[in-house]
Amino acid sequence: MDFTPSKRSLEYRERLIQFMRNEIEPIESNYHKENRRLNPDGNWREWQLAPVIEELKQKAKAAGLWNLFLPDDELGAGLTTLEYAPLAEVMGHSLIAPEIFNCNAPDTGNMEVLYHFGSAAQKEQWLKPLLAGEIRSVFGMTEPDVASSDATNMQTTIVADGDDVVINGRKWWSTGIGHPNAKLAIVMGLTDPEADRHARHSMVLVPLDTDGVTIERMLPAFGEYDAPYGHGEVRFENVRVPKANLIGNLGDGFKIAQGRLGPGRIHHCMRALGAAEKALQLFIQRGQDRIGFGKPLLQLGGNLERLADMRIAIDQARLLTFYAAWKIDQVGAMKALTEISAIKVAVPNVLQQVVDASIQIHGGAGVSHDVPLTALFATARVLRIADGPDEVHRATIAKMELRKYRGA
Repeated sequence: MDFTPSKRSLEYRERLIQFMRNEIEPIESNYHKENRRLNPDGNWREWQLAPVIEELKQKAKAAGLWNLFLPDDELGAGLTTLEYAPLAEVMGHSLIAPEIFNCNAPDTGNMEVLYHFGSAAQKEQWLKPLLAGEIRSVFGMTEPDVASSDATNMQTTIVADGDDVVINGRKWWSTGIGHPNAKLAIVMGLTDPEADRHARHSMVLVPLDTDGVTIERMLPAFGEYDAPYGHGEVRFENVRVPKANLIGNLGDGFKIAQGRLGPGRIHHCMRALGAAEKALQLFIQRGQDRIGFGKPLLQLGGNLERLADMRIAIDQARLLTFYAAWKIDQVGAMKALTEISAIKVAVPNVLQQVVDASIQIHGGAGVSHDVPLTALFATARVLRIADGPDEVHRATIAKMELRKYRGA
């Protein structure tokens, strides 16, 4: 196996670094202040967009730094999973960079679903404007009334009725649904409870302005509403859409979900490693600049040893993620389940560890808005639940490991 970055991956990485240094870093702090002024609470109906994001998106598009995640030479950059991984890490240094390059979740996953599984009509109506950054989308999977860590528990129903399907149920933590440009949800639900366990569910495209779709509230994470994106609770009450809105066929939901989640977890983890590098940078800067008891803080309280341990942990997690990305490219996501689950456990825990240490060395500043550490901590802690909690991924790893010894 070879994790050496390709020439085109290195070229894109350097261009991303320069763009972020010249265009994003100078404005990010002021952007967050302006965003909090424009969107002070959870009333998503009045959320506004800071104009600078759209301006930067147009600059990124003009610079050819757009849709880098998509493995298509015409619609995206045509990079493999392993080639894209270092680019996702670069974007992870900033809370706003992924959107500026049109490489932000959940849109990336939804675009990949439409690219790989959507019909020609679905691609024309929804994929094209998503790739252009004209609209945003959400993914409706998690539900409030069941243990969603077991996805087969889903109670939302998607039932065929003539030329239509009818959706009934409730979803929550639908990320991005508060955004003023959110227009579409991909909803996963139960179609046939008597079918094989992984053939019971379907995915369907639901425009958010369809009758019966009600956004009830935005959910705060650690007291923050994550405006202008939000994480919403949504009710679907006799929502009727054409059968043509089904992605694939009835019962294909789990097959499609597995195709969506493999590369998406690489993206999540590499962005998280970028965030860990940012938190480590802040740790070092604070530790060198701030003096306590006559010495720089780095030389007190075991901070040098913490620094070494964090360097080791980040580099180990990166290599593990590169291995998972390489394996996806070689044999596909379904044959890389152990590696994908392993990074989903390892990386958010590393990020949480590094951010926590950086908060500690910053003291009171660490839990304020003066540095981005509280947002990075929330990201780390939520990632240990979202997209499958740690416990589920550990169970997958153990199951795959025990298979090796069956009959031995």
